[in-house]
Amino acid sequence: MSSPSPFRSEAARSRYLAAYDGWSQQWPGPADTRLVQTSYGATFVRGSGPADAPPLVLLPGAGATSLMWAPNVPALAVQHRVWALDSIADYGRSEPSRPVLTAQDFVTWLDELTAVLAPGRPFGLAGVSYGAWMAAQYALAHPERLSGLALIAPAGTVMPLGLGFVWRAVLCALPSPYFTRRFMTWLANDLATKDEASQLQLEERIEQGYLAIRSYKARRLVEPSVLSDEQLRALPSPTLFLVGENERIFSASAALERLRGVAPNIEAELVAGAGHDVTLVQAERVTARLLALFGRG
Repeated sequence: MSSPSPFRSEAARSRYLAAYDGWSQQWPGPADTRLVQTSYGATFVRGSGPADAPPLVLLPGAGATSLMWAPNVPALAVQHRVWALDSIADYGRSEPSRPVLTAQDFVTWLDELTAVLAPGRPFGLAGVSYGAWMAAQYALAHPERLSGLALIAPAGTVMPLGLGFVWRAVLCALPSPYFTRRFMTWLANDLATKDEASQLQLEERIEQGYLAIRSYKARRLVEPSVLSDEQLRALPSPTLFLVGENERIFSASAALERLRGVAPNIEAELVAGAGHDVTLVQAERVTARLLALFGRG
């Protein structure tokens, strides 16, 4: 039996998906879009790059979709078959059939999905924020499947979420343009203050975020956990931890200190001039680092 629709109404569904399809027109270059069936529902994916190139799977952050990877995809897709996903438990064109209630649910969903996208071969896995936490959970369960792992500004995973983030995120869940703007401007402060083009980019994301909150029912995500020292050391090699110097959801300096102390096998790097918006405000730097990581094989 299908689970109830995640949308507030059929009108809200139609409004959001029409806008989403409009935003998708900005995706760089041709894309192979499809729905991949899993036991949790149909997952919407965007494929870019040569079909026979090494596969690279990209996970979005909470409240984001596959479209957040648009600045990074053109360069990544030159030598990789890039698969950008809409999470089965979040906004976008994925169609959930049952809820995701635990971290293991995410692992099972991602394993079923990648068995279709990268059958019988290792793949690179990169995630941002909540998607990075999901990526770490998958890597602990199936390290043999991965050619490399990139954790970009991960929620949980290395450090607990700061209280300043938590209470702002709770307010942002209310369908209010004021709280949406306040939260996203705080979270992406470097983007908000860099230049006019960056400010316009942020405005687009605020508009998209507010429409999603208005269109979807309130939801409760699985809380991102902090990994133990042993779990951090067990992440496969190579693993990259990338964080902006102005990260808002946890202390970047404390995260780097912890990793260097308990898991020196993880490549930990600080990106100047960026916070939680690191993949956007420092897109070229992040993309170059991902190419270096996933090009080793």
